[in-house]
Amino acid sequence: MTKLAIAIDLHRCIGCNTCSIACKMQNNVPDGMLWNRVLTEGVEMFDDAVGVYPNLSRTYLPVACQHCENPACMKVCPTGATYKDEQGRVEIDYDRCIGCRMCMGACPYNARVFNWNEPVRATGFHYGDAGVPVRPRGVAEKCSLCKERTDRGDEPMCVHCCPGDARVFGDLDDPDSAVSRLWRRGGHVLLEEKGTRPQVFYVN
Repeated sequence: MTKLAIAIDLHRCIGCNTCSIACKMQNNVPDGMLWNRVLTEGVEMFDDAVGVYPNLSRTYLPVACQHCENPACMKVCPTGATYKDEQGRVEIDYDRCIGCRMCMGACPYNARVFNWNEPVRATGFHYGDAGVPVRPRGVAEKCSLCKERTDRGDEPMCVHCCPGDARVFGDLDDPDSAVSRLWRRGGHVLLEEKGTRPQVFYVN
């Protein structure tokens, strides 16, 4: 079996949002939407910090689809548009998505976005990997773990472009992989109590 996963080292994340932009460009994500977000913990404003000057601090939490082993989104999808593939990724068949947004309500990580309008791109044309499907209005979309790249044996673009080397990609079912070793060293997941068993996890 294969269980593709990403480990994120929170001590190495510098909050630069390179992962967000790299993901957007790779996957032809329209204006006003992100599949990959970097949250600044403990604050409401994007550029804020915790504390009182001069004693300020910032910590960052990158969040996208967690590619859960037990995905809540898949359980509620009425058409089977959301599915778990043989690589362990949670994917969407956009041709089967009817836009009911049940998956968005079920996802405890707020990882999906929705095309309410005809997708607009500032460039006026499509960009990114030519193999990425173009999503129409009225479908849910999210991180695909860069399916087109990982099918070729490449890393997801967010991993490839991270300047702090905060992300590690690999197969959790391979005990010798770097991502497996990080998990055994003390990886933790978001909202463990939800029982979704994410394959994206964090190390400190």
